[in-house]
Amino acid sequence: MSAQQHDLAERQRRAGVIISQAAKWKVCEVCDAIVPRQKNLCGVCEGYRFDPDPDRVIAAARELGSRAATSVIPSDLT
Repeated sequence: MSAQQHDLAERQRRAGVIISQAAKWKVCEVCDAIVPRQKNLCGVCEGYRFDPDPDRVIAAARELGSRAATSVIPSDLT
């Protein structure tokens, strides 16, 4: 398995976890990242506006789990 295939498989696995527990997550209205419901700031863009609707969380998880990562996160910059 190539590194890209492994990364996509891991994203799909994480998406499955999020989908199965959608009520524990919310979607950032700025960058569409999925963050734990108890967080007040997005870890990707530091946004503070979220959509907690489980249907939106599931849709976002399906989308993000079906493609390669495109976001640059703070740890990528160090």
